[in-house]
Amino acid sequence: MTTAQTILDPSLQSPEVREFEKGLLSRVVGQDRAVRRLARVYQVFTAGLSSPGRPLVNLLFLGPTGSGKTRLVEAVAEVLFNDPHAILKMDCAEFQHSHEIAKLLGSPPGYLGHRETQPLITQEALEAHFTDKLKLSLVLFDEIEKASDALWQLLLGILDKATLTLGDNRRVDFSHAMIFMTSNLGSQEVMRLMNGGLGFASRQAEDSEELDYKIYRAAVDAARRKYSPEFMNRIDKVIVFRALKPEHLEKILDIELARVQERIISATGDNQFVFKCMPSARRFLLREGTDPKFGARHLKRAIERHLVFPISNLLATKQVQLGDFVTVDATEDGRRLIFLRQEQGAVVGTGQAVGESPPIAAIVSTPKAARALARRASRN
Repeated sequence: MTTAQTILDPSLQSPEVREFEKGLLSRVVGQDRAVRRLARVYQVFTAGLSSPGRPLVNLLFLGPTGSGKTRLVEAVAEVLFNDPHAILKMDCAEFQHSHEIAKLLGSPPGYLGHRETQPLITQEALEAHFTDKLKLSLVLFDEIEKASDALWQLLLGILDKATLTLGDNRRVDFSHAMIFMTSNLGSQEVMRLMNGGLGFASRQAEDSEELDYKIYRAAVDAARRKYSPEFMNRIDKVIVFRALKPEHLEKILDIELARVQERIISATGDNQFVFKCMPSARRFLLREGTDPKFGARHLKRAIERHLVFPISNLLATKQVQLGDFVTVDATEDGRRLIFLRQEQGAVVGTGQAVGESPPIAAIVSTPKAARALARRASRN
């Protein structure tokens, strides 16, 4: 008598995890490999197979500045809790001296400020965003390489036993927490693997396993030189972020412009309007916002400077009205941006500078923004 056997597929993900991964990919650009690794971690959590007596996972994010390390943690909070701020975040630059650890724990008995210094890490803070369906905390130690050695020693107990004792002897349980640590260590070594250009676009074999392995080893070796073996052994996964390519910045530009459009639609007053960004204006923003040293952060600064500031002048001077449609273009020499206001099918204004900043770039209108604008117009 033979026994029937069924071939199982361990690579298959649950619908919940697929939605989780899809949500992250729509928010984080150019880091698909990091998103897939995080989705695997979330699958272990949803299956209930996380290690008992430890945090759900300890993750170390390495890579160049502006590549999306902190943004990925915020995206997780958005997908799970619909709030990018649903994170217990510690900026490790604030803990460069050992005595500043008291801000995390509170002053112990016998020290000045005991019972007066409220600790940043408490059980209440960890459980602030718990829901009936999801008992999960997101804890972020940002730029951990800037912290004092005392913080690293403090983390050893958290990463291993999921417990922390505060200054007043209260214990904090991290067994329902995902702990993220970000660091720029290894950025220079990773960038040296490039042959010029932004990101890895100039490397013909950039997707090869050999290059991926070199990038990973360069970042991990830099971390091992900085941190003790005890610290590294408590990290479950090291995820290395890669520098952004020009095509990634194109997608980030779309996301950021859509966000500014949402800000305009949700602004108070009756002068909300919609933008259309022409290709020449997009090229201008990308040129002004491209810097391989600063990644996507430089692009965001360019949008604030060349878009948000001038728009504030347009709103304040009432040059645009409710329901207007503005098309933004660049001059022929590509050195500045101009804009046109279109009302009831006719162009009624021509481009000119706004204040001392270059004129605005355009925003891509989103369906959500268009519906909100239509509702506001109908009420008036």
